[in-house]
Amino acid sequence: MTWIEPADTATALLLLGRGSDPASERGVDCPGELPAPSDPDLVARATAAKAALGDRVFVLGHHYQRDEVIQFADVTGDSFKLAQQAAARPDAEFIVFCGVHFMAESADILTKPEQKVILPDLAAGCSMADMAVLGQVQTAWEHFEDLGITAPTRGGKPQNKTIGNEIVPVTYMNSSADIKGFVGRNKGVVCTSSNAKRALTWSFEQGSKVFFLPDQHLGRNTAVLEMGFDLEDCVLYDPHKPNGGLTDEQLRNARMILWRGHCSVHGRFTIDSVREVRERVPGVNVLVHPECRHEVVQAADQVGSTEYIIKALDAAPAGSAWAVGTELNLVRRMALAHPDKQIMFLDRTVCYCSTMNRIDLPHLVWALEELAAGRVPNQITVDEDTAHHARIALDQMLALP
Repeated sequence: MTWIEPADTATALLLLGRGSDPASERGVDCPGELPAPSDPDLVARATAAKAALGDRVFVLGHHYQRDEVIQFADVTGDSFKLAQQAAARPDAEFIVFCGVHFMAESADILTKPEQKVILPDLAAGCSMADMAVLGQVQTAWEHFEDLGITAPTRGGKPQNKTIGNEIVPVTYMNSSADIKGFVGRNKGVVCTSSNAKRALTWSFEQGSKVFFLPDQHLGRNTAVLEMGFDLEDCVLYDPHKPNGGLTDEQLRNARMILWRGHCSVHGRFTIDSVREVRERVPGVNVLVHPECRHEVVQAADQVGSTEYIIKALDAAPAGSAWAVGTELNLVRRMALAHPDKQIMFLDRTVCYCSTMNRIDLPHLVWALEELAAGRVPNQITVDEDTAHHARIALDQMLALP
């Protein structure tokens, strides 16, 4: 038996779903009395509660969700598609978002004020989004101002015209509403994994540098592999080190300042994973998400967003073999949907998105039954000022050529 020291107890309880982390984007633990996972009537209860709510409820299911939850989704998709779908249902009183916290925030930003966005488990978060905290990002931005490499937003200090660099902030969709609001306030843009190149192209038309949050791998892979940048054009800003662990010269010379963040699922794939599957399965096609490490993306046959991966596997010829570097729920679902193709997980070690998987059938049943009883559980709300500026950054993304 492993002894847990007292200092580790809070973390251990959080991982078990019994604790809270108020300082995190993940939120806090579920306040309700959950049905037991072993309850044989869970499917019937979810079906009955959803039927009782009728058109008042609209259930969204992310591609990485469990099958037991996906079966009740009215629409499935990636994070931005689901937020758009929520906005396209203005008559739905309740939006039940089976995803993670930042996704529900985006839905709240894009839906009407009277609509209520529900996250079945408030502790369903995103480790990548947690890696970019607003205070840390603001500290970095103020350092850029002090260096004179961006137009100032405080103190009236003039920009250093001899350098002539203005940084445009770009944040991945997988970020908190606070970070999207920061980007909107500073004339930046939100991007997705499928339109990151377009967002960066637009950004470099506005300024000579990009400050990319929070996923270093998507930023680096897009700049180097799609836009022809050198690796030396990119520097990594570590918020836990003084001045990000970078010299003033490095910051002045960089074209891409990447935040030190990553996806805990996609970041686990290695070049050894690619080599091993190629040796084991002759002729295999390696298909990975751009959140994977740079060397993994370089070694892959195809790279693309979640939607791209789904379309590529749908269109693949019968008998072809595919090793897919993304979340396991999706890979397994695609393998079951295409029994005529050999679709496997890129790494032999099973890896689910642990926080996404907190949205299980008991949490969904609890949320739907609470709504049917006239109580609104786990509502996600973004304050008006943050939502306003986040919407500016999102609208700029939608306006990209």
